[in-house]
Amino acid sequence: MKKIVCISPIDGSVYAEREVDARESVEEKLRQARVAQQAWAEQPVSARREIVGKAINSLEAMNDEIVPQLAWQMGRPIRYGGEIGGVKERSEYMSKIAEQTLEPTYIEDSAEFRRYIAREPLGLLLIIAPWNYPYMTAINSIVPGLIAGNAVFLKHASQTLLVGEHLEKAFDQAGLPDGLFTNLWLDHDLTAALIADRSFNFVNFTGSVSAGKTIERAAAGTFTGLGLELGGKDPGYVRQDADLESAVETLIDGAMFNSGQCCCGIERIYVHETLFNVFCNKAKAIVEGYKLGNPLEAETTLGPMANIRFANLVREQTSEAILAGARPLVDAGLFAMDTGDSTYLAPQILLGVDHSMRVMTEESFGPIVGIMKVSSDEEAVSLMNDSDFGLTASLWTEDTSAAEKIGRQLQTGTVFMNRCDYLDPALCWTGCKDTGRGVSLSALGYHSLTRVKSYHLKQGK
Repeated sequence: MKKIVCISPIDGSVYAEREVDARESVEEKLRQARVAQQAWAEQPVSARREIVGKAINSLEAMNDEIVPQLAWQMGRPIRYGGEIGGVKERSEYMSKIAEQTLEPTYIEDSAEFRRYIAREPLGLLLIIAPWNYPYMTAINSIVPGLIAGNAVFLKHASQTLLVGEHLEKAFDQAGLPDGLFTNLWLDHDLTAALIADRSFNFVNFTGSVSAGKTIERAAAGTFTGLGLELGGKDPGYVRQDADLESAVETLIDGAMFNSGQCCCGIERIYVHETLFNVFCNKAKAIVEGYKLGNPLEAETTLGPMANIRFANLVREQTSEAILAGARPLVDAGLFAMDTGDSTYLAPQILLGVDHSMRVMTEESFGPIVGIMKVSSDEEAVSLMNDSDFGLTASLWTEDTSAAEKIGRQLQTGTVFMNRCDYLDPALCWTGCKDTGRGVSLSALGYHSLTRVKSYHLKQGK
C-alpha cells in the first residue's frame, strides 16, 4: 500500500506516515458527505456557528501537543507557540459576520411580490492546505465553509501530515455530525482524478504555481469552482519619510520569520537612497542576532526549513546572485548549524541585487531578502510591479494619502502601510497575476463558498 511520509526537518527521520486512501473508501465518504450536507444545510446558521465554535475551543485545548508536533513536522520553533491565536481570530470574526452575510437580500416583500436573492451552500468542498501555516490556512476555508452549510474534505500537505487528524478530532468532540468534516490522505494522482470526476463543488488550494496549474487542468471542463493562492514575491518599500526603526524591525521580521516560509513574507525590499545605508546596517544587526538551531530548544529563534530541497533552492538562488555581483551582508559563519547540505539554512541579506537575478524575481520562500536603493516613488512602483506575482505589498511612510496613491498603482491583492505579513479577517485575502484567483476571509470569503439563487414569488391572484 502506498504511503504518505513526513520527513522531519529537525533530523531527517521519518516522523509520521499514513496509508493513502483507496478510491473506493473515498467514494463511500463522498456519498456519506452528500447526505449529511443536505441535513446540515437545513440547520440555522446559529446552530452551525455554535458547533464550529466548540471545535475551535477543542483545538485550542490541544495546543500543548500541537506546538512540538509542528516543530517536528515543519521546523517552526516552539518559542512561537503555534497558530491557535490566529486560528481563533479568524474563526471568531468569520462566525460573527456569518448570519448577516448569509441572510437573503430582499428586493421586495409586498402583498403582491416577494423577491429576494438567497445565498446557498455549494455542497462539497475540498481544501488542499499547505504546510507553512497548516492550521490557519486551512481554517480560512474550513470555518466559513461549514458555517455556510457545506461539507468539507481536507487534504493536507505531507509535511504536516498530522494536522488533519487534530482538526477531525476537534470537530468530533464538538459534536459535528458524521460526514461533514473528513480528513483524507490522497496522493496527487487520486486528487486530480477526483477533481476531474466532479467529486467536489469547490476546490481551494494554497501552494505552488505549478501545482495550481495541475489543479486547473484537472478541473477543466467540469465547471468546478476554484480558489487558488499560489506563489508570491512580496515587496516592501521604505519612503524617505518612513519611521526607520519600525520599518527595519518589521520588514526584516517579515522576511525571516518562520525561516522565510510565509505566504505573504517579505522577499524584496526597496529603500529610498537617503535611508539606504542606515537601513542596511540595522537590518544586518538584527539578522546576525538570530539563533539558528533545533526548534525544540527555547532559545532558537530560527528553525530549519521544512525540507532540504527548499533550502537548496535558496542556496542556488543566493549563489547565482553572488556570482552575478550581489554582496552578502550577513556573516554566515555566525550560523554553525548551516553545513551547506541540510535543512538548516543561515539567514542572508543581499545587496547589489537587481531584477536580472532569480532571487529578486522568483519565489524564494526562505530566510533570504535582497535590498535595492531607489530614488523616487515612481522607481519603487516600477520595481514592485516588475513581478509575475501579486499577493501583498508593504509601504512605509507617514503619509497616508501617498500610500493610497501608490497603492492604486500597485498590481497586488493587499496594500499594507507600516505593517506586513498579516491577514486581517475583515478584509478579503486575494491576489492577482500568477499568485492566483479567488478570495477568502471577510464577507467575500462566504460569497466564494456559496452560490446565489433568486426567488421571484408572485403572491395572491
